[in-house]
Amino acid sequence: MSLDTIIEITNASLFQEGQLILSDVNFSAQKGEFIYIIGKVGSGKTSLIKTISAEIELKEGEGLVSDFDLRKLKRKQIPFLRRKIGTVFQDFQLLSDRTVYNNLLFVLKATGWKNKSEIEQRIKDVLEKVGLQQKEHKMPHQLSGGEQQRVVIARALLNDPEIILADEPTGNLDPETSEEIMRLLHEITTTGRAVIMATHNYALLKKFPARTVKCEKGKVIETEQMSEIDFESLME
Repeated sequence: MSLDTIIEITNASLFQEGQLILSDVNFSAQKGEFIYIIGKVGSGKTSLIKTISAEIELKEGEGLVSDFDLRKLKRKQIPFLRRKIGTVFQDFQLLSDRTVYNNLLFVLKATGWKNKSEIEQRIKDVLEKVGLQQKEHKMPHQLSGGEQQRVVIARALLNDPEIILADEPTGNLDPETSEEIMRLLHEITTTGRAVIMATHNYALLKKFPARTVKCEKGKVIETEQMSEIDFESLME
């Protein structure tokens, strides 16, 4: 694994609940790289993402993520791996009973932050990064969908991760808001973080081109620049 390689999965088979989902998986990501994972529902996109975050155990093949060996990973090491990873969900998963500030505070406290001034500064920094510095005292239901997703991205950045995993992050957003979120995610790669995004939104993929990996027929395939026909064939 080179100095700039942050994820390297080789000759892997991915299983979920005992069922083979993807085989002969060879996938790598570099620092500062943006990668799309595309494919139809059930093709294995989420399984690949969950393997990277050790939510699914890697039983066959080799896998290195932020210098953690997925095959030798002990249960007590998983929280340390996950601090290297920020996750952005389609359905936000914000705590509805507390403010934006307290949503972020909850994560910092859960991951061992104790110094009050450092906590306040970190929350201020990530909210500024996503353009929500004026919204820290709002409740999630007082925010638009795009603003909620920005809070989710701020939450993903709290522990200064090396990798952002985004699983359908624009799935619940309108086209204009989706484009704003895409610009933000692409901007994050300029800080050296790798962003890996599973998506069905091929219009966004065409508007914000980047390296694209396709899950199809139990395999993970690197794609070239995709034609209109390729896009049409992927639609549900």
